[in-house]
Amino acid sequence: MRWKGRRQSDNVEDVRRSGGRKAAAAGGGLGIVVLLLLVYFLGGEPEQVMQVLESRQGSLRESSTPSRELTPEEREAGEFAAVILADTEDVWNALFQEMGMSYREPRLVLFSEWTRSACGSASASTGPFYCPADEKVYIDLAFFEEMQRRLGAPGDFAEAYVIAHEVGHHVQNQLGILEAMERARRELSPEEYNRLTVRLELQADFYAGVWAHHAQRMKDILEEGDIEEGMNAASAVGDDRIQMQSQGYVVPDSFTHGTSEQRLRWFLKGLKTGDVSQGDTFRARSL
Repeated sequence: MRWKGRRQSDNVEDVRRSGGRKAAAAGGGLGIVVLLLLVYFLGGEPEQVMQVLESRQGSLRESSTPSRELTPEEREAGEFAAVILADTEDVWNALFQEMGMSYREPRLVLFSEWTRSACGSASASTGPFYCPADEKVYIDLAFFEEMQRRLGAPGDFAEAYVIAHEVGHHVQNQLGILEAMERARRELSPEEYNRLTVRLELQADFYAGVWAHHAQRMKDILEEGDIEEGMNAASAVGDDRIQMQSQGYVVPDSFTHGTSEQRLRWFLKGLKTGDVSQGDTFRARSL
């Protein structure tokens, strides 16, 4: 993916080098990172993920961490994330202008090990998430290493897809979709709400594809193999594939993000069309 030498967003809060607090779980045990990866990709919110950690590992305690210098690799990873965020800003500013609207740019928080958001606490294993309460995307970039090792989704374009997906949730927030989802949460059964959440997540996948379509048109970002990386990432985080890997069987009623085939199909639809109007997953007869 061609990204070096391009504009980096000013909407990045890099708190990785600062001292502060980190979460430590009493009790020990193996597989926590894997567990929380699965919770994240199966629709877990930051608060829910931390509750899972508490239930599996015992009570959480916080400890101080000293400030430190970032490694060259960490600095480069931060620069990459800032460039991708800038690309999403350029694309969505233009698309919102076409729709007669003003795009309110989100902020990206890069943290290490532990942080707090307006949606609650988060650890490195929480995974990337968007918090509508403060309109920020939170990422511990070490998550991408786990995504590569645990889910078999390597590559810089796969990482860009994840960032663009979370920014897609910000787009949904500005369009009033997340507010409507919150109302639905109070009115629907858990099973009905899960089905609605699948449509929400597939739309964010579609928006990630829309971003890639227009970023390529505007900036020629793609290199050979990038599309395959994005397709692999979308497929790797399907509910069916993750459930089969984690528990050996699939429970469709518990899906919250969509199957591998669905996630891939909506990402590719956004990538091929670049047309925001074609991403109404909530009215689609077939997902």
